Amino acid sequence: MTASDQATAAGPADTADDAFRSVHDRAPAGVWSAPGRVNLIGEHTDYNDGFVLPFALPHRLAAAAAPREDGKLTFATVGSDGRVHTGAPVAVSDLRPGTPDGWSGYPAGVAWVLREAGIGGGAETDGWTVDRGADLVIAGDVPTGAGLSSSAAIECATAMALLGLAGEHDQQAARRAEIARWAQRAENEFVGVPTGSLDQTASMCCVDGHVLFLDCRSGDTEQVPFNATGAGLSVLVIDTQVKHSLGGSEYGDRRAGTEKAARLLGLPALRDVTPDTLDDALDRLPADLVPLVRHIVTENARVLEASRYLRDGRIADIGPVLDASHVSMRDDYRISCPELDLAVDTARTAGALGSRMTGGGFGGSAIALVRENDRHAVEAAVTTAFDTAGYRRPRMFVAVPSAGAGRDR
Repeated sequence: MTASDQATAAGPADTADDAFRSVHDRAPAGVWSAPGRVNLIGEHTDYNDGFVLPFALPHRLAAAAAPREDGKLTFATVGSDGRVHTGAPVAVSDLRPGTPDGWSGYPAGVAWVLREAGIGGGAETDGWTVDRGADLVIAGDVPTGAGLSSSAAIECATAMALLGLAGEHDQQAARRAEIARWAQRAENEFVGVPTGSLDQTASMCCVDGHVLFLDCRSGDTEQVPFNATGAGLSVLVIDTQVKHSLGGSEYGDRRAGTEKAARLLGLPALRDVTPDTLDDALDRLPADLVPLVRHIVTENARVLEASRYLRDGRIADIGPVLDASHVSMRDDYRISCPELDLAVDTARTAGALGSRMTGGGFGGSAIALVRENDRHAVEAAVTTAFDTAGYRRPRMFVAVPSAGAGRDR
């Protein structure tokens, strides 16, 4: 059984349901879940109005929920040790950006956004509104700090749960992109992490067996078939177990730098610089912004190139594109780290068709496109390389494109 199969069999929904009954001595009204994601290619392009190409993981975070009537929210989570960790109740009316903080800020932020958006703004929907409060218990198996969007999974699962309690089941399919924007707003404005739209849109909108081509300016999406197994290939995720956080200054500095460059060029976003106009744009910018802009423009081009290959069923041909993406992130955007570089370089040497870091950077995970016959050799080579370097042994699993957020029960 692969790690992906184990993630599916582990039953985050069952765990959340059982924990809810243990904490609240009653059954939840329902259980909803949302997946983490792997970004095949297109890093840091989302907040520059660019293109991305993610797919959802089988790893999920589930939210068991039930309504309250006293205007309070309660949050509990099941830790990796199986223990349930609870926080103090918080009044919906007291929710403010930054309060509460810590992990509970993610589901609390979603409740705040939905309240601001009018879900529970006074007009009753199916007898319950967000203002009245809710109990939520969250459990799952999306690795945290691994660049696989565990925070977006929490946000999207919470949004689905609260909307479900409000009786909005029939509208969810048509509103997935809008729900993703609400979840992103929770992360940006409530938690204070300046991410783009990639993570939440992937968690809400991905489908089985496909990668999601997303135009982050227009919001247009395309489900592109991605049957790596049928081509004798696997996408191997290499979790370096170097924890990363997008709340630090490094991520914000990169975003601020690209936004400054767009202003200096008189453009709405770096999306508007094309490969043909790149050299001219770079000549007009201060030296410190040149590599940032070069990465964004060339990364957008790589997403478009990879998408063309996948539409033609030429999955193996994206290998060199993945390689070029990592070099750009390492040398121009400067968001890699020694462990990521070692994972990528070793995977390539051991036979991977292409490899790159994935996610926001500064730790987290790499991916490697490998022939299935070579997968075990690549895994062994990476493990040996980390052991030799004295690094913590990485966790590896095969990523299978899976379904987006939904109701489990």
